[in-house]
Amino acid sequence: MISDRAYQACTRCIMDTTADRSIIFNNAGVCGHCLRYDSSFSTRVIRGEAGKAVLDALIQKIKATGKGRFYDCIIGVSGGVDSTYVAYLVKGLGLRPLAVHLDNGWNSELAVKNIERVLNKLGIDLYTYVIDWEEFKDLQIAFLKASTPDGEIPSDHAIFALLWREAAKRGIKYIVSGMNFTTESISVPDWAYGHSDWRYIKDVHSRFGRVRLRTYPHFSLLYLLYVNLISRIRTVSILNYLDYDKNDAMRILTQELGWQYYGGKHHESIYTRFYQGHVLPKKFGIDKRYGHLSDLINAGQLTREEALIEIKKPPYAEIQQTEDVEYISKKLGLRKSGFDEIMALPCKNFRSYKNSFSLVNLLKSIANRLRSRGLYPR
Repeated sequence: MISDRAYQACTRCIMDTTADRSIIFNNAGVCGHCLRYDSSFSTRVIRGEAGKAVLDALIQKIKATGKGRFYDCIIGVSGGVDSTYVAYLVKGLGLRPLAVHLDNGWNSELAVKNIERVLNKLGIDLYTYVIDWEEFKDLQIAFLKASTPDGEIPSDHAIFALLWREAAKRGIKYIVSGMNFTTESISVPDWAYGHSDWRYIKDVHSRFGRVRLRTYPHFSLLYLLYVNLISRIRTVSILNYLDYDKNDAMRILTQELGWQYYGGKHHESIYTRFYQGHVLPKKFGIDKRYGHLSDLINAGQLTREEALIEIKKPPYAEIQQTEDVEYISKKLGLRKSGFDEIMALPCKNFRSYKNSFSLVNLLKSIANRLRSRGLYPR
């Protein structure tokens, strides 16, 4: 996918017209992602003593709503740094969490060991939902055949659905999330869309899938409204109330819990490593590291010069990419030629399929307005 725009790079982060073809810049050459970071930061993040005070009040509220129950909150765990650090924090804050993990068949061995080791040391119970492999495999293949950059959406959507389902079933009012604005603010719909859009997922599957999705965890926007307005289950991004530094978190987890780093953002999943490091760059010309590194620049945790050096490196080793192509093609039941045919399909995006993009954006804007008024968790 080639853009005919004149090349331009942000003067502050490393986002450019190659990474994001719809990027905009102000007169000083600062990109729209950095400007959004500045304008939204105060509504999403609260630091220092002010953050501690708000977080303390929130913890007391979580404890109060969970009184009399075995667990007072749910945390999602993947073996990655953010979710593992949340587990470490909530236990230290005196909460009684239930850890929930979606096993989609693509866990790396290191991720499994990280989850087991950390939760055992912290004394946190784990509930693992093992997804139906035939259903999930069919949905992943459908997204590959749809030829959009959204191949990770089947996992992301199921994780959200599973967390809300378990909270509702167990009468738990709070889900404590590892999502954080400081290091994960950049969002480009043309990189990945559909986390909350069951209409889109369903349309892709109806066109390219073969197996009925009988047990796949999913939710509609109507259910999302029900969870928030009627059941009043709240998702709290606890890291937005702290001075969160990813390197410091990794150091603490390594030294205190024996956690081990897995080599790259979201590389705790074999499929995510393969999809973000091989499929997206080679087929779509998308390298999500531009966003990840730019977030760290805006957070003051990386310099622009360091990021420019890092982005010149391959996403991960070429020999590992070759091995991943062979392994994943075999596990999905695709011949090598079948995978090559998928990679050669014309590139599309979510707009080629039925979707609820406008409504999803409206709900996000409403949530952000409520956050700015202190009426919704950050």
